[in-house]
Amino acid sequence: MSNPFLFLEYEPAFESLGDDYYDVVAAASFPLHILRFRNDELLLKLGIDPQETQDLDFIEAFGKFESVTRFLAMRYHGYQFGEYNPGLGDGRGFLYGQVRGIDGELYDFGTKGSGTTPYSRHADGRLTLKGESGKY
Repeated sequence: MSNPFLFLEYEPAFESLGDDYYDVVAAASFPLHILRFRNDELLLKLGIDPQETQDLDFIEAFGKFESVTRFLAMRYHGYQFGEYNPGLGDGRGFLYGQVRGIDGELYDFGTKGSGTTPYSRHADGRLTLKGESGKY
């Protein structure tokens, strides 16, 4: 069985805005991959049969970062520490790709803790599942 995530029709909707809105980035390499969650309801919206989708498919796509698209760290602007900053962006994750569901909606596959970007602020660009909230 082929990995369904590698055969989806990814749309360059965000990328089509132009390179002022993103930076192309590389994913980090991780020594261990453990699938903790999978969203089978979303698979159905994408026209993918959850019964035919292996845990390894998720790991290959979203843990080992095998892809048919470029990874994009999104740029944005706003207020940070009480000051306007025009040079903000995703510092720990990237846009893996965008897919149109069978419902006509555009779904973003995003990552977090997947490597450094130009906005990582000298950190390593990684984040645990518990993140900063300590909930998990």
